Amino acid sequence: MPAADAIQPQVSTLDNGLRVVTTSIPTAQSASTAFFVGVGSRGEDRRTNGVSHYLEHMLFKGTTRRPTAPEISQAIEGAGGALNAYTTRELTCYWNNLPFERAETGIEVVADMLQHSLLAAEEIDRERTVVQQEIRRGHDTPAARTAELMIQAVYGDQPIGWPVTGSLESVGALERDDFVTHVEQYYTANNSVLSVAGNVEHEWVVETAARHFEDLRGGDPADQSGARHGLPEERVIVEEREIEQTNLALSVQALARRDPERYALELLHTVLGRGMSSRLFKEVRERRGLAYSVGSRVGRHLDIGTFSVSAGVTADHQEEALEVIVRELHQAADEPVTDEELRRALDFTTGTFRLALETPMSLGQRFGEQLLQDGELELPTETVARLQAVTAGEIQAVARRIFSERAFALAVVGPSASTERLEALLAA
Repeated sequence: MPAADAIQPQVSTLDNGLRVVTTSIPTAQSASTAFFVGVGSRGEDRRTNGVSHYLEHMLFKGTTRRPTAPEISQAIEGAGGALNAYTTRELTCYWNNLPFERAETGIEVVADMLQHSLLAAEEIDRERTVVQQEIRRGHDTPAARTAELMIQAVYGDQPIGWPVTGSLESVGALERDDFVTHVEQYYTANNSVLSVAGNVEHEWVVETAARHFEDLRGGDPADQSGARHGLPEERVIVEEREIEQTNLALSVQALARRDPERYALELLHTVLGRGMSSRLFKEVRERRGLAYSVGSRVGRHLDIGTFSVSAGVTADHQEEALEVIVRELHQAADEPVTDEELRRALDFTTGTFRLALETPMSLGQRFGEQLLQDGELELPTETVARLQAVTAGEIQAVARRIFSERAFALAVVGPSASTERLEALLAA
């Protein structure tokens, strides 16, 4: 595949320790800049839970050069681009996307935000309500609330099990010193990666980054490992609501980010819960009519991960749907996939993987995250080759590993059977 092989990201390290990865795409009309910081909610304690996400909001609120939020947004939008950020359990990313001739604007604005943010006390107080409204919106959305409770049920009371956004109480108590301390501890060159992709050259990106990030001190990489394995005592969480649909999410602890069986897990995920040809979709929706939506999801972190299945059903169908889902998971452990299923899974997984990397932004995000979290890059062709090498026996082996030896966690939002009844179903 010559076009895929042509993707050759280059990596350099600046004098202050900041790693810079460039993915040159000479035919692109855009340049995407993404700055990754190696801290998310796993780097917080209970009192400061939510500070990583809250800080993400604050870096858009003004710098010494651009004292107001509109000045930051206009610098990018006025050049025809877009900007935003996101926070996960293990990283925070600030990104923008611009026409390629304005690439330096993208790098300079991110550098300004990261190094010269005002973190004004009055802006922190003003944004507090916004962040709390975001938390409330998640609580008011049954599917989002179920996903949050699922993480709590599968990980328990430890940093990786806490909500990324924090709680209304923790966000309400954060003060300016908490943000300053967080920046000083984690927003350092050795704990960050700058990824630029598009119609740019690596040497130019490195030289431009060196000029604009000269105030970023070295620091040390963050350690966000140390998750406790094994399900917590409260592994079934039910939040009763008088709504039309019961939202359920079933989960098991699964594989860490770099686990050698991660490619087999991706194919198992496809077989069970990706697309209308998956086993769960065909059995739960098409054959039994128990749910409108049903599917699986894989979460992989530094030292732990999850495999989960979510569905929306009526209260009358909750128990049957849960029994069917559990049976399908155990069947994947008991029997190898057929040759036809394996071929479909290989084609679907590799095809959707390639299609997701069509833009400079998607490539920049992929390589920036890989370099930050893995310390190395894996080209798309390498990923596809490793997926294509997975056998039916390897898919069954990873299914046995996560479904046969581990207990299930469950979160439910909506009209539901009792916690005791659901625990009995899972035990059976």
